[in-house]
Amino acid sequence: MTVHFIGAGPGAADLLTVRAVRLLGESPVCLYAGTYLDPGVLGHCAPGAELIDTQSLDLDQIVEHCVRAHAEGKDVARLCSGDPSIYSALTEQARRLDARNIPWDVTPGVPAYAAAAALLGTELTVPELVQSVVLTRTQARSTAMPDTEALADFARTRASLVLHLAITRIRPLAAELSAEYGADCPVAVVYRASQPEERILRGTLADIADQVEAAGLRQAAVVLVGRALARTAGCAQSHLYDPARDRKGGDSTAP
Repeated sequence: MTVHFIGAGPGAADLLTVRAVRLLGESPVCLYAGTYLDPGVLGHCAPGAELIDTQSLDLDQIVEHCVRAHAEGKDVARLCSGDPSIYSALTEQARRLDARNIPWDVTPGVPAYAAAAALLGTELTVPELVQSVVLTRTQARSTAMPDTEALADFARTRASLVLHLAITRIRPLAAELSAEYGADCPVAVVYRASQPEERILRGTLADIADQVEAAGLRQAAVVLVGRALARTAGCAQSHLYDPARDRKGGDSTAP
């Protein structure tokens, strides 16, 4: 048997990959994060599949369910919100499975920041304005951030910034980021992207905290910061699609 770590996407049942849907339909056991998952995703599971909500379980308890399924010869679909490559505890779970000689694999999913950008109709990389995206988080009731990953250091790049697990600290974060991005820098907060309860707040670093607090948002939201959110007219054109580009000379296809 195999434990399949599957990116469940941002929540919507139709934002899973074809492979993810197939694996869900073939796995007799499904472990899922009920806090962030729309129940419709579980509709892809096989009839009669054992469904286990992991929101009240620690990692050892989660892995024990995998060990039991392994002993019974059953594949496990381990649903992770968004994409397993970020903030999924994949490393810790995989290490435990390796110690038990239980095979596992990973199926990517639509990350929350990508779903948020899609709802905003925004490209996060705009030629000659910003060409990098920083995905990070802040520390509250969580593990410590490495000393080399201070938010102020990321802010100095003025890249498009995506903050996870940061919604409860939006006021001090906005104040800190204003020093580099400017108080008028566009900000968007996307709550439960692609789910029925989704909500979008748009503003600037000067006023976004007021909006978030008025809306009462406390979890399941990503914060996007950067000038690319303004979709400013008159920005430079991508080299890839520039009419002046030599399309026969084998030059770089990078934007």
